[in-house]
Amino acid sequence: MDFTAARAGLVQSLAREIKDKRVLEALARVPRERFVPPEYQQIAYEDRPLPIGLNQTISQPYIVAVMTQGLELTGDERVLEVGTGSGYQAAILAELCRQVVTTERLPELLEAARKVLTELGYDNVEMHLAEEGLGWKPGAPYDGIIATAAAPTVPDALLEQLKLGGRLVIPVGSRYLQELYRITRREGENVIDSLGACRFVSLIGRGAWPEEEDLL
Repeated sequence: MDFTAARAGLVQSLAREIKDKRVLEALARVPRERFVPPEYQQIAYEDRPLPIGLNQTISQPYIVAVMTQGLELTGDERVLEVGTGSGYQAAILAELCRQVVTTERLPELLEAARKVLTELGYDNVEMHLAEEGLGWKPGAPYDGIIATAAAPTVPDALLEQLKLGGRLVIPVGSRYLQELYRITRREGENVIDSLGACRFVSLIGRGAWPEEEDLL
């Protein structure tokens, strides 16, 4: 299969909705087929989520693009990603900002993502096994935060790790259907924008869903 042509076709289709040229260019550079199991590589450039094992998925490319665009990155930011998963979103962010800090609660996924990101030469991604609390406080504050799993409410723990003027992009809602929010941290009242409906796996940790909920 010609992955380069398939990737170009996907990016061309996304360009109808995604207007940030830097995001589209990043999507055109990152080989999504490297972040999915071998049995799904032939459909890596279909615009849909795909299983990556352990009841987790790699997000739909359109959603990755919308979330990344929502951060409004210019190139010099430090961005926290909550939920490394396959590592694909981290790779997209690494193309667009100075440093990515990413956390994952499942060690098997973290190591698989680390292997691929290392092989692809991404040396500006700092990876950590997630702790009970959300995010990664030692690296705070961040210019942007992106959560690739859904919380029942906007977690205060993540807002506290965000710089003033920074943006948090996170799905919020039930475990089955959510709305994608962009929250811009302000001195007074934070600004909340809706980026549309979405569906993500549950965000697990103190300030989100308890682990047993994720198993129901």
